[in-house]
Amino acid sequence: MPLFLSTREAGFEAAFTALLGAKREEAQEVDDAVAAIIADVRARGDAALIELTARFDRLQLTPATLALSPEEINAACAAVVSEDRRALETAAERIRAYHVRQVPEDARWTDPEGATLGWRWGPVASAGLYVPGGSASYPSSVLMNAIPAQVAGVERLAICAPMPEGRINPLVVLAARLSGIETIWRIGGAQAIAALAYGTETIAAVDKITGPGNAWVAAAKRRVFGRVGIDMIAGPSEILVIGDGTGEPDWIALDLLSQAEHDESAQAILITTSAAEGQAVAAAVERQLPGLVRRAIAGESWRRHGALIVARDLAEAAALSDRIAPEHLELCVEDPEALLPRIRHAGAVFLGHWTPEAIGDYVGGPNHVLPTARSARFSSGLSVLDFMKRTTIARMTPAALAAIGPAAERLARAEGLQAHGASVRTRLDRLNRS
Repeated sequence: MPLFLSTREAGFEAAFTALLGAKREEAQEVDDAVAAIIADVRARGDAALIELTARFDRLQLTPATLALSPEEINAACAAVVSEDRRALETAAERIRAYHVRQVPEDARWTDPEGATLGWRWGPVASAGLYVPGGSASYPSSVLMNAIPAQVAGVERLAICAPMPEGRINPLVVLAARLSGIETIWRIGGAQAIAALAYGTETIAAVDKITGPGNAWVAAAKRRVFGRVGIDMIAGPSEILVIGDGTGEPDWIALDLLSQAEHDESAQAILITTSAAEGQAVAAAVERQLPGLVRRAIAGESWRRHGALIVARDLAEAAALSDRIAPEHLELCVEDPEALLPRIRHAGAVFLGHWTPEAIGDYVGGPNHVLPTARSARFSSGLSVLDFMKRTTIARMTPAALAAIGPAAERLARAEGLQAHGASVRTRLDRLNRS
């Protein structure tokens, strides 16, 4: 059964703190195994990738077949039925339109001392995009990773997508094509992250790796960070719904289950000001579960990690939500706009009864690659900016250097960095002789 809590209960704070601190994935044994995999790929390149893919994905490859061929890509795209193609095209159009608005502007100005300052933005040169392919395969993740990269102007993009036993998901391949990507490596797991970070004889290393994955992928991204950039360390999916008694219990139940069905380690939480709503939603979850294809996964997630919390009022509900800092937050209340200013920490917010989180997973427009495990307290979802770098620009005139140079020289001396100060002083001396 999920956890039932009320803020009016004497033991609430201890129980809620335990909920916040609960580990939903064990890491150490995974991390040790991942370290060995990365070392193997670095040492043996393609040979290690081929062996690991045979072991984990039961797929026999050669260096020549690590990537899908043009013929395989064409065949997979042709296999997509027209209704699915149109849905994917709709999603791609909406995601692109949203992300185009995120492109930052360069800037230059001259300050009162006459120094020209500013910055310019430019894309990373290459990026590797990871697409999960284990218990479920997500063409939507292709769009969410590839389109921001393409909008940013990344020149070289490649996808890694595991294909257990050689199964190709036509929608994943079509999503790649709609995003302008033709290089699809059929490898996954920690070995794919290692190949993208360090390169092999066949796979060229990249500058940035993005995309969600399981605990093995997360551990690998953590280990290669610094060699390459990463978007975030993504954990199991999360949803938190805030209710005020005005929602449809069946709708809220399905919203909770929409994330629970991702993974047994996913978490679904309802915070409501109405005990009756909490009870009705709990009953609706039990009614809806048997009809789900992934009922075993969703049921395990709900029983192990689900929670129903009754709060005194919406202000308290918002405060509790901020402590959780959920990946997805639905405000299923009568006036979501009034509640929104109280929310500080959430990866994505969905306003009102008619905005299910699932819209955000596919066609809403905003990115669905979002911070998990309370990291929304300090990070954001994937965006165009994740594929861009900001370079600062400065130009001194003689007058500007004369105005601010002495302060720089003084600070350099205070820090004991003689050459720093001298590099400024030699120019100031030239000015003084002029």
